[in-house]
Amino acid sequence: MHPQFDLLQTQTRRAFLRSSGQFSLGAIAAQALLCQDAQAHPAVVHPFAPHAPHSQPHFEPKAKRVVYLHMSGGPPHLDIFDYKPELVKHNGEPAPDQFLKGKTFAFTTGTPKLMGTPRQFAQYGKGGIWMSDAVPNFHGIADEICVVKSMFTDQFNHTPAELLLFTGSARQGRPSMGSWATYGLGSENENLPGFVALISSGVQPSGGQSLWGTGFLPSVFQGVQCRSKGDPVLYVSDPAGMDRELRRKTLDALRDLNEEQQRELGHPETATRIAQYELAFRMQTSVPEVMDISRESQHILTDYGAQPGDASFANNCLLARRLLEQGVRFVQLFDWGWDFHGTNNSEDIRDGLSAKMRATDKPVSALIRDLRQRGLLEDTLVVWGGEFGRTPFREGRTAASGVLGRDHFPDAFSIFLAGGGIQGGRSYGETDELGFSVVENKVHVHDLQATILHLLGFNHEKLTYRFQGRDFRLTDVHGRVVKDIL
Repeated sequence: MHPQFDLLQTQTRRAFLRSSGQFSLGAIAAQALLCQDAQAHPAVVHPFAPHAPHSQPHFEPKAKRVVYLHMSGGPPHLDIFDYKPELVKHNGEPAPDQFLKGKTFAFTTGTPKLMGTPRQFAQYGKGGIWMSDAVPNFHGIADEICVVKSMFTDQFNHTPAELLLFTGSARQGRPSMGSWATYGLGSENENLPGFVALISSGVQPSGGQSLWGTGFLPSVFQGVQCRSKGDPVLYVSDPAGMDRELRRKTLDALRDLNEEQQRELGHPETATRIAQYELAFRMQTSVPEVMDISRESQHILTDYGAQPGDASFANNCLLARRLLEQGVRFVQLFDWGWDFHGTNNSEDIRDGLSAKMRATDKPVSALIRDLRQRGLLEDTLVVWGGEFGRTPFREGRTAASGVLGRDHFPDAFSIFLAGGGIQGGRSYGETDELGFSVVENKVHVHDLQATILHLLGFNHEKLTYRFQGRDFRLTDVHGRVVKDIL
């Protein structure tokens, strides 16, 4: 055992309990905890392989991979998918007290005015899905998607809502959904990360890097943030003055040192460190190739609206398809700018929403069509949505302005799913006639998480990791699979 490690061991609570008496209750408890820890952190033979006891899915998966398209800020669902003629009819009237009593809103107090959508709605596809004129390109994929109009969450501010959606907890420190997926499934390509995050609109999501972090899972399952402009991955290039041969010799020396430490201490993160250095070396050649969208044909670039060299959502959608094609398990796209309060023209649910959708609904539709054409949609799950919805009334701060905006709203919102075992061409769930609450087929964010894991072949109650004496899971102690949409 390493002398430094021995010293640290003497400073722990367990060492104190052991020293308090050979046959004391403290000694017995410490021994039990040590046994649990021995089971909780087995030595990692191959950090990128699926981890026991989850080395195989619990049942036959419908999806092999996931692309999650997150519109950070909360899209105004009442102006996109959830058509409410009664809300339009009562536009400008005071919101009924029964819908406001006991509720807290982010920026609205008193009695706000109802706001019916100014958008024009119609039904599309064989299932007659209601969509507005804000999303013209979504009209053409109506038969591929399932719109869930009965989502709800517990949080009404961005950061905790995004953390709850992607990690199962409104507080930082839990593993993200993509990390859980790669922990269970492993990676199909040893030259690329199993989990990738892509950012557009120049701003990180409110939840920050925790949305693709590993929490207490081994750090090898961390999502890798890639960029569509400049170096694809920060710090993966060789330092100035170091060629590839010297880099290889340096990594060999680091590997030898880390392997010696692994033999002495047996800590699983040491094996993870070795694997990550090796992955970074391989990524130097594999990542630039897969991230180079100039290799795509012109008609594909035109279909997505992508421009090589840009840092755009369209480019990221095309990059997502290329990454999925190469065996990446989980790809998350984050697009900032969906916080439609109405504080400026870009947040107006008329022209502002149209402009935002022009940059996004075309590449999303192209991605789904492209996956279908390549035979990938059948086993690729696509999810589109935000962390919550928007209120059926005008946002309080902007109620007197000429810009139309809505406040944060956790009680009801819409998302859509496609591919990977999902029934396309339908809507699921309903809200009341004014859009204040879900009245049919409620779907909590934990239910969405359970359903995604189910489609990947996992029982969400059994995909667990022992940490601090407790078995943790993505869905915490909640969640049910929404079988009606499968």
